Amino acid sequence: MKQILTNHYQEFSKQAAELVLDLVNHQPDATLGLATGSTPQGMYEIIRQSRADFSKVTTFNLDEYVGLGAHHPQSYRTFMNQELFNHIQVYESNIPNGLANDLEKECQRYEEKIQSSGGIDLQILGLGHNGHIGFNEPGTPFTSRTHVVNLAETTRQANARFFNRLDEVPTQAITMGIESIMEAKQILLLVYGSDKSKALDRLLNGEVSESFPASILHKHDHVTLLHVEVVSRIC
Repeated sequence: MKQILTNHYQEFSKQAAELVLDLVNHQPDATLGLATGSTPQGMYEIIRQSRADFSKVTTFNLDEYVGLGAHHPQSYRTFMNQELFNHIQVYESNIPNGLANDLEKECQRYEEKIQSSGGIDLQILGLGHNGHIGFNEPGTPFTSRTHVVNLAETTRQANARFFNRLDEVPTQAITMGIESIMEAKQILLLVYGSDKSKALDRLLNGEVSESFPASILHKHDHVTLLHVEVVSRIC
């Protein structure tokens, strides 16, 4: 696992954006795996200001809440539209359908779509407080593919800041599985915030275990961990 340390959020975002833009510049038809949340917002801002050509790029988002439609203000489709897709011309953007009548079929469809695209060239990840990647909570088998997950209470509490109340946060999500994530050719793991320090320490120094999903990344040959050395301030 390659580590890149930065001193502040602006540099962190710049380094992340440059890694994405370098891939797109050298491989215009790249397939990107994208993440949501506050951590990558600075990266997306730099990308949309870069005027890079994404017209041949295909994207797949890690996850979507079950029960939220594409136009819901807290859906990940809305987030991605606001942060990136409304500002660039992308060939195809894929996000699971949280309102699918048959969730299992939607998971299978999404998994097959990833495979038919040729797989993901660069997958962007965040790190959950409990070690989740995507919405793969502790205990998720490392062999999991795209599936429906029951969100841990700690995850719902962490995401409650985006909603009016905790009880508005969905209890389930569709997420790429851990094996799906591990099949990406490259992985960029973004970790920012003092509240992630314990999770980061466990990632770096703990054992590989399904009780801490992110630990599996030590088994991938091309992972870049980008984090801020001084994490006392949160964007």
